[in-house]
Amino acid sequence: IAGVGVGSALMFAPLYSAEIASASHRGFLTSLPELCISLGILLGYVSNYCFGKLALKLGWRLMLGIAAIPSVILAFGILKMPESPRWLVMQGRLEDAKKIMVLISNTEEEAEERFRDILAAAELEEDRAVGSDVWRELVINPRPAVRLILIAAVGIHFFEHATGIEAVVLYSPKIFQKAGVTSKDKLLLATVGVGLTKAVFIVIATFLLDKVGRRKLLLTSTGGMVFASTSLAIGLTMVHRFGRLLWALKLNIVSAYTFVAFFSIGLGPITWVYSSEIFPLRLRAQGASIGVAVNRIMNATVSMSFLSIMKTITMGGVFFMFAGIAVVAWWFFFFMLPETKGLPLEEIEKLFGGGDARGAREGLEIQAKRVNNKI
Repeated sequence: IAGVGVGSALMFAPLYSAEIASASHRGFLTSLPELCISLGILLGYVSNYCFGKLALKLGWRLMLGIAAIPSVILAFGILKMPESPRWLVMQGRLEDAKKIMVLISNTEEEAEERFRDILAAAELEEDRAVGSDVWRELVINPRPAVRLILIAAVGIHFFEHATGIEAVVLYSPKIFQKAGVTSKDKLLLATVGVGLTKAVFIVIATFLLDKVGRRKLLLTSTGGMVFASTSLAIGLTMVHRFGRLLWALKLNIVSAYTFVAFFSIGLGPITWVYSSEIFPLRLRAQGASIGVAVNRIMNATVSMSFLSIMKTITMGGVFFMFAGIAVVAWWFFFFMLPETKGLPLEEIEKLFGGGDARGAREGLEIQAKRVNNKI
């Protein structure tokens, strides 16, 4: 049940945020779900630290049961959320879409402009979709631009977890044990530090996404993760071979926090922002669902295989492997992911070869004339 709820939220939250946000603030708003996830993890660490001092029979039940409180708040909060105007347009509910667009825009002029762009894009999508099934158009026989978009979305979701963040977040107590931290209280506090680092740097990322751009942050983030994974692997290998070396123990702790910081300032939030904004309107929900499915599969794969791989090639060897995967990820992002900062959702497809800028604009203008009759 938790898996269904979490899986749904992971798809809907960034998708909904991207669809209601203006182009100038889309990065900030679409990264908020990732920020709130990190705050939730941090609160989980803190509450576990507090409940860990209780008797075992009571403590673990409270650790699990307290999650019901934010779940209830969320359930009631969703009832107050307006529907996505883009979805309403796809359903032909133009008046409802226009009212909501006014609510989520700074001015009526901005609302009118965004509304016309959505209508024009919806008209184009309808023309393309004659006799076509969404899944066929997305997976079986996609246009070249859609194929590149799908590869980009699947790739960024794959590398988010294949580079090892789950190993650091879930198994940080074991990493810190290897680093020489043995006290139960100190291990829990060190784990709280991981959650705090993650939350702080995602906050920083939310303010940088619309100023610096997705691409620069992503490449910087992945490059930093290569460095942090390598230094963590070296430190863990030295401790494994030569025992408690003070410099190696310090290097392990600093590297673990550095890895989380670099992940959180780029790859973590950008994965959800980017995959939510690049798909065409008609394919956005299904495309986002494929990305989330890959994300959850990789999350589970890394989580469940980490201990087995560690026993085979040592913990240091695992992080050398993650560093190598991060190098591949950097090159993938460099060649496959163009910058989307500041572009309306309806114009992003052309970055992947879905028509040049002039052709896209002319197409929108033609469709806008047809849309005027509907309005």
